[in-house]
Amino acid sequence: MRDKTEPLRILVVGCGNMGAAHAWAYHTLGGFEICGLVSTGSSKEALNEKLGGGYPLFQDFEAALNATQPAAVCISTYPDTHEQFAVRALEQGCHVFIEKPLADTVSGAERVAEAARKAGKKLVVGYILRHHPSWERFIQLSQELGKPLVMRMNLNQQSHGYMWTVHRNLMKSLSPIVDCGVHYIDVMCQMTRSKPVQVSAIGARLTEEIPEGNYNYGQLQIRFEDGSVGWYEAGWGPMMSETAFFMKDVIGPKGSVSIVAREAGGAGKSDSVADHTKTESLRFHHAALDKADQFLQEDTWISLEDEPDHQELCNREQRFFLKAIQEDVDLTDHIQDAINSLRIAFACDESVRTGQVVSLL
Repeated sequence: MRDKTEPLRILVVGCGNMGAAHAWAYHTLGGFEICGLVSTGSSKEALNEKLGGGYPLFQDFEAALNATQPAAVCISTYPDTHEQFAVRALEQGCHVFIEKPLADTVSGAERVAEAARKAGKKLVVGYILRHHPSWERFIQLSQELGKPLVMRMNLNQQSHGYMWTVHRNLMKSLSPIVDCGVHYIDVMCQMTRSKPVQVSAIGARLTEEIPEGNYNYGQLQIRFEDGSVGWYEAGWGPMMSETAFFMKDVIGPKGSVSIVAREAGGAGKSDSVADHTKTESLRFHHAALDKADQFLQEDTWISLEDEPDHQELCNREQRFFLKAIQEDVDLTDHIQDAINSLRIAFACDESVRTGQVVSLL
């Protein structure tokens, strides 16, 4: 067991949006010590300057791993490198924090999980919504609505400039409904606590700037064993509409709960990573009627005082990572949930490409 007073030496691999946020957490929180920043482009220099300079910079992951000998590695690169980097870090005896998705294939995710088990090291996947108090409450309230549930969620991003570059690069390996969808599929599974049995999905290629056969708009539908259903929609690109791009609600026999994000859902916010996690308030609609079929109770508005911004959510993820290491937290369910949500997302991707309903039984 590590000495809890000794800072965790961590190598940051990938210095873009999420990598920079995690690096800031390591830089400002107690318990961590950055031993190097790794990226193939210039993002590491920009991040190092933001952090005050002084951190060793590396172009190559393998060289950085050998030179720094870290206790842990944070992986925030594009998904097609996740499996390779994570397995290599675990084999060298490092704990790993990795951005979602765990890998760019289900079998790859299972190999990463097995490498963590074999090495006896902690593996934490960046499911940021699991650390958000309002999303936790959203899920909790959904379980007061009865069954079955109807879950409606989307996140369409009218991306341009830097974010369109990021999205085009992401789509070389994953579609929007896989990359973003794993978050919301995970939420649906927590809401229903039921086994998903069937998926169907549609998609469209709205630009020639992505590889042939890929798509930048998709919508998935999931059926659960308890009769619950859910859909999720995701589109990336400068052509996307900002009308109703931010929808998060759940409906049951007893009413509905919705995330109402007036600011985060406003014009010009659809490709803002910082705004995607904002909830602002929850609206709880009560379905009970009196003898005249009038509502017995007005809608309840819930605003949590603890509304962390994007950076604070990243800080909380890293506190959890540190706690998992220091207190030997059992992450079996955490890892299995990450694999399961990825398996469902890839089944949806298969449905888009084949035009067929895909059974999960």
